[in-house]
Amino acid sequence: MTNKIDVSKFEKKIEIRNILPTDFQAIIDLQKICFPNMEPWKVEHLESHLSMFPEGQLCVEYDGKIIGSCSSLIVNFDEYDDQHTYDDITDDGYITNHDPEGFNLYGIEVMVHPDYRRMKIGRRLYEARKDLARRLNLKSIIIGGRIPNYYKYATEYTPREYVEQVSIHNIYDPVLTFQILNGFTLKRINKNYLEDDQASMKYATLMEWNNIDYQATSRRQFKTSFPVRITSIQYMMKKINSFEDFAVQCEYYTDVAASYGSDFAVFPEIFTTQLLSFLPEKSPSRAIRRLTEFTEQYIQVFTDLAVKYNINIIGGSHFVEENNKIYNIAYLFRRDGTIEKQYKLHITPNERKYWGISQGDEVKVFDTDCGKISIQICYDVEFPELARIATEKGANIIFTPFCTDERQGYLRVRYCAQARAIENQVYTVISGTVGNLPDVENMDIQYAQSGIFTPSDFSFPRDGIAGECNPNIDTVVVADVDLEILRRHRKSGTVNQLRDRRNDIYRIQYELDK
Repeated sequence: MTNKIDVSKFEKKIEIRNILPTDFQAIIDLQKICFPNMEPWKVEHLESHLSMFPEGQLCVEYDGKIIGSCSSLIVNFDEYDDQHTYDDITDDGYITNHDPEGFNLYGIEVMVHPDYRRMKIGRRLYEARKDLARRLNLKSIIIGGRIPNYYKYATEYTPREYVEQVSIHNIYDPVLTFQILNGFTLKRINKNYLEDDQASMKYATLMEWNNIDYQATSRRQFKTSFPVRITSIQYMMKKINSFEDFAVQCEYYTDVAASYGSDFAVFPEIFTTQLLSFLPEKSPSRAIRRLTEFTEQYIQVFTDLAVKYNINIIGGSHFVEENNKIYNIAYLFRRDGTIEKQYKLHITPNERKYWGISQGDEVKVFDTDCGKISIQICYDVEFPELARIATEKGANIIFTPFCTDERQGYLRVRYCAQARAIENQVYTVISGTVGNLPDVENMDIQYAQSGIFTPSDFSFPRDGIAGECNPNIDTVVVADVDLEILRRHRKSGTVNQLRDRRNDIYRIQYELDK
């Protein structure tokens, strides 16, 4: 009698999956084998790929070994020059130009270990890309393909003639022939595409696979404009007699913002300290503990106002007690009734000295019905790294509630907010307190000139100022900012700070991404 065969000893698992940080060295080693005469990825490139578009980074693992991989990003291909280079389309290999709202999946690399090239690994990766394009409802997949056998025929054929000979199968090219067999069609030939691709003589074939299942959706139709109206509130700090007085004042400003059809109403930093004007406590540290007792009432009032007036509210900031610590927290009250919060990350010496405020530790970006936004409370906007991290996470508008007592402090906030708008090609909004609270320790005088700022280029107001209040009066400023103009500016502005960054010599590492 024959013993039962143990088939498990013959099993070798093959899996297509997303690349993980633990795969980085294996990917780099594979690239050195597949492209020995070309400069491989650096770890920071792969880290950026996962940060920007993890779904587009795929690998094939066979029996515990990485034997193939491919990388991609999403673009609006019509926005790129016909003769773009590899560095243009990949932002020098970092794919920070990845556009989640784009229409095309752009493949930037496929590689298969030479020892496993008879196992249809490349076909598996191409099929995985097609599945990704279908799942994300993208119009097409575009690739800039190498023609690595061209150097053998360069004296005999022009690049166009060589491609034609490969297309009719008179010549075999390991990349182009494979792409044709996988349903890709030729769009054009780009010269000087990849500087160190000597085998292709720096030429590349631009190939496209069309997703016949693509369905146009209203969310992704081309927009001539995407205006967002913002009201920045220059809030008057004056003595009140009850929480109800505070709520009435807040509703008045919200009503004003809503009456102008605003998408956002922005209140200043720690404007809730106005509540201390009717409390008898004079010690700053004890007064702040008393102030935190109003947290639930404050949240309830602004949640109701956001829904009632159909407006997103940046609820300034408020001191909140959590785990026996006091934090300075800015709340986002969406008009659908949902709430988010951003902790202040950098605490001023004054906040530590008088109030014992603790610092937060996370840069957040929030989804809204007007795109992604970030909130950076007062002092935080003076640290350029935070705005860069928020922008890389997709923020188009950075809101800065602030509270400053004199002009120099105000100008630090203003100048930094304007600098952040230029550096990151975003809109910034500052909202401050004015007036005085003579009976509240450490909140006695205020200085502010609230404003809404833009990048500095021809598409925007001449001085980069969409609107600003007159200083030190009880008022608001209302202005429209256009997200479609911003998107176009990032693609074709006079200068392009986001794209022209020298990631090869410097970059920001956000610790929570490690």
